[in-house]
Parts: sequence; structure tokens; C-alpha cells
Amino acid sequence: MIRAVIVMNTQGKPRFAKFYDFQPVEKQQELIRSVHGVLCSRAENVSNFVEAESIFGPDSRLVYKHFATLYFVFVFNSSENELAMLDLIQVFVETLDKCFKNVCELDLVFNYTKMHSILDEIISGGQVLETSSAEVVKAVEEISKLETASNSINFVSKTVSGWRG
Repeated sequence: MIRAVIVMNTQGKPRFAKFYDFQPVEKQQELIRSVHGVLCSRAENVSNFVEAESIFGPDSRLVYKHFATLYFVFVFNSSENELAMLDLIQVFVETLDKCFKNVCELDLVFNYTKMHSILDEIISGGQVLETSSAEVVKAVEEISKLETASNSINFVSKTVSGWRG
């Protein structure tokens, strides 16, 4: 099971974090700081796999990828395959790239809800749902269309009710 997905910049500022097992906000912040400490102390030529038992408790592993100024981190238990998790990070990043046309840190900051939608199409409740970037992009585009249509209907209904009043 996937326990957490964290995206942070190289200074340790979280840009996105989703925990699949309940953690109070203070604990989440502490965990993110600990993960950043581990990632910053690692040499660039070592593996992207880290035993995370000292941070997240027994049976916890962490895999990460470093892209430009961001670390993409998945925390999971032994029921998940490490290489599959590394591949899932790649799917997540590719999907972000397709949705944001060459994703950057500011895209993540200003499109927080879209990031959640993308991740929710890939992972739900700590379980992997979809591994095809193309399928995730299709689903997110459908959600965007529905949101746009809903916003248009709400605008029209408010405008019409304003005319009546």
C-alpha cells in the first residue's frame, strides 16, 4: 500500500503532499522535514530507494526522483514493488507534463486541485488504479470539461435569478 505522496522543492518546501493513512498536520510537517533531510544528505550517484522505517515506522520504504528543482517521493510498504513505484512516479510526472505543458514548480503551486485530480486518477486510498498516462490525461480532461460546464450553468442561473429579482 502507498502511504504517502510528497512533492517538495530542493529547499524542503512541500508543494504537494497526500497521506493515505491519517497523520495530524504537525506530524505530516515533521515527516516532510525528515524526508527532506534524508534526500539532501544523499549523494547523486546512489540509488533512489531508501529504507524509511526510522521516519515512517516498520515496513516503510521510500522511493524518489529528482526533476529540476523538485523531489517526487512515494512512501509505501513491502506489499508494493520498488521498481513499480519508481515507474509510477514517472507516470505521475509524465501526466503532469502533459496536463501543464512542461510542468514547473509554479504550476504545482497554482493548480493544487488539478494536481489532486491527477493523483486521484492514479492512486485511490493508497492503491494504484491507473498506470497509463494517456488514460489519466483523458480522465482529467473530462473532469475539467464537467467543471467548466457546471460553472457555466451556475453563472447563467445566478444571472437569470438576478434579472428576476
